[in-house]
Amino acid sequence: MTVPVLWVVITVVFLLIHLVPGDPVVQMLGEGASGADVDALRHALKLDLPLRTQYVQYCRGLLHGDLGSSLRLHDSVTHLLLQRYPYTLALAAAAFVLGVGLAIPAGVLAARHRDGWIDRLIGVTSLTGLSFPNFALGPILILVFAIGLGWFPVSGAGSGSAAFLRHLTLPAVTLGLGLAAVLTRMVRTSMLEELGQEYIRTARAKGLSESTVVYRHALRNALNPVLTVVGLQFGGLLAGAIVTETIFSWPGLGRLTLSAISNRDYALVQGCILTVGLTYIAVNLLTDAAYTLADPRLRR
Repeated sequence: MTVPVLWVVITVVFLLIHLVPGDPVVQMLGEGASGADVDALRHALKLDLPLRTQYVQYCRGLLHGDLGSSLRLHDSVTHLLLQRYPYTLALAAAAFVLGVGLAIPAGVLAARHRDGWIDRLIGVTSLTGLSFPNFALGPILILVFAIGLGWFPVSGAGSGSAAFLRHLTLPAVTLGLGLAAVLTRMVRTSMLEELGQEYIRTARAKGLSESTVVYRHALRNALNPVLTVVGLQFGGLLAGAIVTETIFSWPGLGRLTLSAISNRDYALVQGCILTVGLTYIAVNLLTDAAYTLADPRLRR
């Protein structure tokens, strides 16, 4: 299904970007440009060709690894993506590790203390995290930890490993807390279902320790629905990165996409969204493969 999904993404993005109001040529030359200059630049950029011809040429270029050139930045789209994509991937990966690292222990703890005060506290905390959008949480973290306490920098990515990690912390926390809130509730629900199964009662009757029953038996079987949500939420991280990168001036793909959309930079918008689509598809393929690691029945 990867190939048809990818083709649909390419086609929809190509059509939608050409339906966006505004002329990139007029935006580049200014409202006072003469009609001759506008026509000349449109012809040079091949924007005067029929839409079908432009689509065929774009698909032909993709087959040869050519994503075109940016209309505004006058650089190869591939080169621009290679510059920005690692920053977005690092941000999404850090937020992912933080979210999963918080969610699994919290969800298991809530399930083991069902209806107790720990369960209620974790439930209220996760609900608060779900209710707090990135565009509100990000500025609050900046005010408290960057401006107030001075622990972390306000914006940018820094230079050097240590500076990069310090600049990465606040954006990653902004993205990761929302993911942790979603996964915590999912892990709790899945764990409660597994802890009520017959094989869990059998394992306890054999005298196995509670930690062995919970982590070795119940948690492994509870991971399948959680893996599905994790794969879907990674795409949400890429989408949320656009807002987060704007708040923290993070030099990633999200800021580049917003700039390309505002400038009607067709080739760059298509390249950015295509990269996000490819990443999302790859993550879902890895999620399908991870099912076999979590569930031995699928390997048989």
